[in-house]
Order: sequence, then structure tokens, then C-alpha cells
Amino acid sequence: MTTTRRHALLALATFPSVLPGLAWAEDWPAAKPITYVVPFTPGGSTDIIGRTLAQKLGEALKQSVVVDNKPGQAGGIGATYVAKAAPDGYTLFGGTISTHAINASLYKNLPYDPVKDFEPVSLVATLPNVLIINPNLGVNTVAELIALLKRDSGKRLFASSGAGTSTHLAGEMFGDMIGVQLTHVPYKGTPPALTDVASGQVPFMFDQMTAALPLAKVGRLKLLAVTTGKRIALAPELPTMIESGVAGFEMTSWQAVYAPKGTPKAIVQRLHAEIVKALKTPDVQAKLEGQLGMNIVGSSPEELAAHMAREIPRWAALVKKSGAEPG
Repeated sequence: MTTTRRHALLALATFPSVLPGLAWAEDWPAAKPITYVVPFTPGGSTDIIGRTLAQKLGEALKQSVVVDNKPGQAGGIGATYVAKAAPDGYTLFGGTISTHAINASLYKNLPYDPVKDFEPVSLVATLPNVLIINPNLGVNTVAELIALLKRDSGKRLFASSGAGTSTHLAGEMFGDMIGVQLTHVPYKGTPPALTDVASGQVPFMFDQMTAALPLAKVGRLKLLAVTTGKRIALAPELPTMIESGVAGFEMTSWQAVYAPKGTPKAIVQRLHAEIVKALKTPDVQAKLEGQLGMNIVGSSPEELAAHMAREIPRWAALVKKSGAEPG
């Protein structure tokens, strides 16, 4: 048998197994609705971004994109679900700084690998965190809050959107930097945590501007400072934590989109293109940047992978220094 004939027979033998893969890839996304998994409760930043992109993707792809909230374990439950999903383009994931950076060092036996189990699609946006307090706490500045925490042990509770989130680590860092032992109260998402801060069940928390600003505007919450290195355009009156006297305190959250590892490159590239296109539309920019204070990015898959490569070791160092635990 000649070499050419042998190669031809091998190609024919493998053709049936290749054809189905080609078929579903070429047919995407006509076969069924796409599921966009949000690993937190409805109403938070990840959910808002997910629902905004789901609508735009649905219009562009002419297929329904359904948001599925799977909260718990700092986004780990949703991330694990997507990591095990079929890589066929019908499951997307709203990843965050928690699911794809912090969790890698916070959890000793993480049931998914942020790098090996996912295909990066796009870094969607970065978000400022903000120090939020109950308006009846009787303080108006970060310095006054620090003084209160130092003299009143009953106020040393802080809430977060979940153990291991950037909002959790922000609280741990704050306590470490001001020399006060704080007690962490984790929730399964931003909305219930903000509700308890607004009602006075917990005195304060750090969270993203996105969800806190509407409640602050109606007086249910008070914002003291942003955690970014510079003041933000949406709330220029708010000082940074550094300006407020907490030297070196800087933290920025981020949101991204992923697909399960092995999702065909053509599908990833189409998703990326449609997401970037959606992020450039005036209505999305007005909502995410103008109303919610996000900084839209719209990176390439490669840029998101490089971003993660920088963030994972950075947060590993912060987790170790803060002594944060999953809870």
C-alpha cells in the first residue's frame, strides 16, 4: 500500500468522527438557546452586565441568550458548572476578579481551574469599589469611621458579597491597614449585603459602585471613598482611600466573559466580536459608564488571558497577607 493511499484511507476512517463536530460548529447558534451563567444573585454588577450582554448577543446572533444565576462560594458554584459544560458555544460565563483570580489562591481544593477550564472571550469592564456605610452610623469621613471602629468593638462587623470576593478582601485589607480586627459577614451576593447595611444590621462594607449608587442617591446608604488610585468621573466628590489617609489602599474589580475550554475558536471569536460591538453602542455605554461608573474595556481573548496571568499571582500575595479564608 502506498503512503498516499494509506493517508487517504486514514482520512476516510476519521471523517465520520470529525463531521459531527464540524456540523454543530457551523450550525451554531441555531440549535438551541445560549445560557449565560451569572455566579451571583440578581441585581449585582455581574448580573447587570450579564443581562445587558445577553440582550445584545441575542439580537446579534438571532438566538435567545438566557441568564442563569448560580450563586455561592464567591462565584465558584457557577464557575464549576460552566467548567464542566459542553464546549459547544451554548454556555457562557460571567467571570469576575473573584472567580478567575482570587479563588485560585483562596480555596485549597478549588473544583475548577480558572486557566485550564475556560476559554477567555473578553475583559468587559473594570469597576471601582467604594466604602459604604449605614447613614445612621454618625460618621462622614473615612477618618471618622476608623476612629469609631477603634473605640467601639460592637461596630467592627463588615459585610461582603461573598467570602473570597474582592469586597471581602477589601475589608480584610482595611482592617489590617488601620490595625483593627474586623469580623467578616459574608452574603450570597451584593443585594442582600447592601440591604443589611442599609438597615443597620451590619455597619459597613466595600462593594462596587454599580449597585451602591442607586441606594446612596435615595439616602439609604452613604458612600465615603473609592478604592481606585484616582477619583472617578461618576462621583468626583468622593476621595480615594489613599486621600482619606489609608496609605497604599488601592483595589479595582473587573468583569469578563468566558466559555468552557475547548469551545471552537471560530465561536469564541464571533462572541468576542459581538461583545465588543455591543460595548460600543451608545445605550450600553450610557448604562455601564454613565449610570453605573464602570470603565468599559472590551479586550481580545489574548489580552484577557494576559490580564489573568498578572492578576492571579497579585491576588495570591494579597490573600496570604490578609489571612483571608473562604468562610
